[in-house]
Amino acid sequence: MFSSLKTGLGRLHAIGLFEGLSFLALLGIAMPVKYLAGDPTLVRVIGPIHGLLFVFYVLAAISVSIDERWSFWRTTWKVLLASVVPFGTFYISRAWLDRQKKGA
Repeated sequence: MFSSLKTGLGRLHAIGLFEGLSFLALLGIAMPVKYLAGDPTLVRVIGPIHGLLFVFYVLAAISVSIDERWSFWRTTWKVLLASVVPFGTFYISRAWLDRQKKGA
């Protein structure tokens, strides 16, 4: 697993995993606790973590798009747009980045 972190695609894949998990935790746990129980503590903790991971994901996607010579459309719609849709980064990682790593 750690050997894949040596490549840009591997780092994008890993950051996407953590960004997606933080997004799901924010939407599925922290937000309901905030609005149903009136306790914003989890949003205050998970929100900035997710924000930082989102920034890292965008920077990694831009870096990989330059290295791999991806088109603007591919980078924007396939990779970056996936980060704002729940489960999007998981889908992109599985359906698209895995193929890129294998050279398909």
